[in-house]
Amino acid sequence: MQDHAMKQGAKAQTSNNELKRGLQARHLTMISLGGAIGTGLFLASGGAIHTAGPGGALLAYTVIGIMVYFLMTSLAELASYMPEAGSFSTYATRFVDPSLGFALGWNYWYNWAITIAAELSASALIMKFWFPNTPSLLWSALFLLIMFGLNYLSVKGFGESEFWFSLIKVITVIIFLIVGVLMIFGIFTGDAPGFKNFTMDGGPIHGGFFTVLGIFMAAGFSFQGTELLGVAAGESEDPAKTVPRAVRQVFWRILLFYILAIFVIGMLIPYTASSLASDDVRVSPFTLIFERAGFAFAASAMNAVILTAVLSAGNSGMYASTRMLWNLAKEGKAPRFLAKIDNRGVPINALIITALVGTLAFLASLFGDGQVYSWLLNASGMSGFIAWLGVAISHFRFRRAFVAQGHDLSELPYRAKWFPFGPIFAFVLCAVVILGQNYGAFIGGSVDWNGVMVSYIGLPLFLAVWLIYKFTKKSKLIPLKECQVVPTEK
Repeated sequence: MQDHAMKQGAKAQTSNNELKRGLQARHLTMISLGGAIGTGLFLASGGAIHTAGPGGALLAYTVIGIMVYFLMTSLAELASYMPEAGSFSTYATRFVDPSLGFALGWNYWYNWAITIAAELSASALIMKFWFPNTPSLLWSALFLLIMFGLNYLSVKGFGESEFWFSLIKVITVIIFLIVGVLMIFGIFTGDAPGFKNFTMDGGPIHGGFFTVLGIFMAAGFSFQGTELLGVAAGESEDPAKTVPRAVRQVFWRILLFYILAIFVIGMLIPYTASSLASDDVRVSPFTLIFERAGFAFAASAMNAVILTAVLSAGNSGMYASTRMLWNLAKEGKAPRFLAKIDNRGVPINALIITALVGTLAFLASLFGDGQVYSWLLNASGMSGFIAWLGVAISHFRFRRAFVAQGHDLSELPYRAKWFPFGPIFAFVLCAVVILGQNYGAFIGGSVDWNGVMVSYIGLPLFLAVWLIYKFTKKSKLIPLKECQVVPTEK
């Protein structure tokens, strides 16, 4: 009896130190879907069309979309077989090199912590649409508290909030696509534009290859959030079933939404329109098209939806960065006090530290909203592509180690198609985008060092963290036969 009681106590203690599997299939689907539908679609898509033309924007978003598909299938294979809140940070530690896992974990935490700050800056700007004379500090603080509260409740509270946030965004996009297609055929306006916006000035693509390459970064930032699936798998009820289902359902919907939305915007608004070039987050091509269709209060309604998208992105960012920081602490790669979990299954200390970093958004009230928002957006974008590189490398190494150790592929709940082409293609394209995202800074008589710093700051930071850990801990590439391909027992 005493031994049984001791075992039960030990089991309870272990359970209290672990995250709780409170995310259902519908939560996981909407977290992935909502993570990718946000300001990138509602706002950045207009700037992409203005820069590269409707054809150039479509090409950039399609190519990045294909790359993300391969990344999603790679992550689904890993997460369904070995669900971990640390996701690709843990996978890189087990299948590549602990130093890479360390750097990827801190990079991803930084990525989403900065995204929280960027979204808080955006939320303050959006609120000024209705309350122009109010201080940014007020709204940033309010929305920071809301995001913190939703994450503090429980993982199920986070899942429910994301479900409804995402549902609002999905419904908005569907209504937009229906209205836009009807307008293309002359309904609402009485004027069918045809393909004149695609054929103006010599064709649909403007600026050539390098202009399209520059749009890749905006497209990549728009799709960032799909990898939340891997982090959320660590708290889903049945990852072996829910993760593959979410990948199959989510990706094609996201790609369809993006491609159709850009097509509709390109058909209805000339790429030369100055409104598409605006950096003001309160101006959206969605708003312009709804207004043209005659919808009353279109601007207010669309800004409310964009506010929802911003809150959703910040909410997801706080969740993802908190879990990554907790996992780093659990693996001894961050201070141990960050590994504490309360009785609701929330990594409370990691959440508090992450929320404090979100206060970077308050800089918006001191240095100008648009400028800080743009800088934070660029810094976060680079980190996201580095995280995707980590997914591709981890999956490639996992599959090779899995086979090398005598395992059969039938043991995997989900197998990524087109291996090894998928992860190799994703790796190469991510590397090209990372290195070439701001090629313009190096062209001309002198180097634009400010542009280089804003665009590439994430890369030297990542390399420094990786190499410092590697040399101090003397970590090495793990041989395939020694990779830990068997899931850890919970």
